[in-house]
Amino acid sequence: MSAPDAFWWSTGIEDTFITAPHPVTGRTLDEYELTGHYDRWREDLGLIAELGVPCARYGVPWHHIQPEPNIWDWTFPDETLERLLDLGVDPQVDLVHYGLPAWIEGAFLHPDYPKLVAEYAGRLAERFKGRITWYTPLNEPRITGWYCGRLGWWPPFRRSWPGFVALMLAIAKGMVETVKALESVDPEIVPYFVDATDLFDTDDPAFDDEARRRQEIVFLALDLVAGRIDERHLLLPWLLKNGAREADLVYFLDNAVGVPVIGMNLYPMFTQKKLLRDAGGRFRIRMPYAGGDLITRLGRLYYARYGAPLMISETASMGSLRRRLDWLGRSVAATRQLRTEGIPLVGYTWWPMFSLVTWAYRQGRRPVTEHLATMGLWDILPDEVDPLRRVRTSAVDAYQQLVRGGAEAVGLLLGAAPPVAAIR
Repeated sequence: MSAPDAFWWSTGIEDTFITAPHPVTGRTLDEYELTGHYDRWREDLGLIAELGVPCARYGVPWHHIQPEPNIWDWTFPDETLERLLDLGVDPQVDLVHYGLPAWIEGAFLHPDYPKLVAEYAGRLAERFKGRITWYTPLNEPRITGWYCGRLGWWPPFRRSWPGFVALMLAIAKGMVETVKALESVDPEIVPYFVDATDLFDTDDPAFDDEARRRQEIVFLALDLVAGRIDERHLLLPWLLKNGAREADLVYFLDNAVGVPVIGMNLYPMFTQKKLLRDAGGRFRIRMPYAGGDLITRLGRLYYARYGAPLMISETASMGSLRRRLDWLGRSVAATRQLRTEGIPLVGYTWWPMFSLVTWAYRQGRRPVTEHLATMGLWDILPDEVDPLRRVRTSAVDAYQQLVRGGAEAVGLLLGAAPPVAAIR
């Protein structure tokens, strides 16, 4: 990964799976169903190949693979992952993307969740042993913990900081057991740790401690699985205050796993966070639209802390094609800047490849076509014949040009800079 000219362009299809019906609308949130991917997967995978990318993040729906505890149906992953391999695209398999099979009562807080997810991961890895070597144990653990444990939108519907901590501990334990299962099948497997990034800033001295704590929480999942939370860690008192037991944390110290590559999910419209007071003096968090320094700051921060190769595992801008192309240019330039500094940012993923369905669909009433977010290289634009028509944009041509150039647009990696010792 640290070869001067090594660089992996990638893409992916949004694969959020929330199987629990909303209590008011009755809606679930299965992106593959809502965008028609279950029916169009051959064509959609053909679009991935059209880009010329050497790899692609691709999620598999656990809830379809294991619809009941003792029933396994491998039809979908067998067909789709085989097709990607046939097309010359290496799958970076996304094992869990927010949701679980509905029969797992309590979701991530089910006492057997770590064992269940590890079994599922191991069975899948066995089917593609020696052919697929990149697996994401769980996409965005912190966001999963937030929506499931702090906001209470998704199972198991907790609504507190203790709920968030309980979710994060369970999720991280599942990730550790998943990595063990994967590596027991094939030691060549690369666990690809993908999480949402955030940068917390404030101009109000009264919020300095809160900004610092929230920034530490950004790293919580990685720090747990890597066994970094000991008596020196800045979050230890906060974790214990919010329900973590010492035995929970000892598990991670005793079962620490390596972090060979880190995927940073970042978006200019979501990732920058500003802590401030509104006109009424109340605490608020705003999300100003960020520039390319979002990437350079995050890259420096993650590499200083973990010293591992980095990839941009998700990025895009929302809205007009002009805005998307502008972000493509800015984010690629920022990637180049980091590589000139010797920070091994070795991959870039435009995500999603085509429009996604916003999460508000699940609790909304409007039709799916009114919940489409234009963030892709292709748009989904309904017409009288096809309500989910994929429409190519000039962003496809721009991305193809980048892919064909290999590392040309991002420059050579100018020697891996030694990481600064992490602040614990």
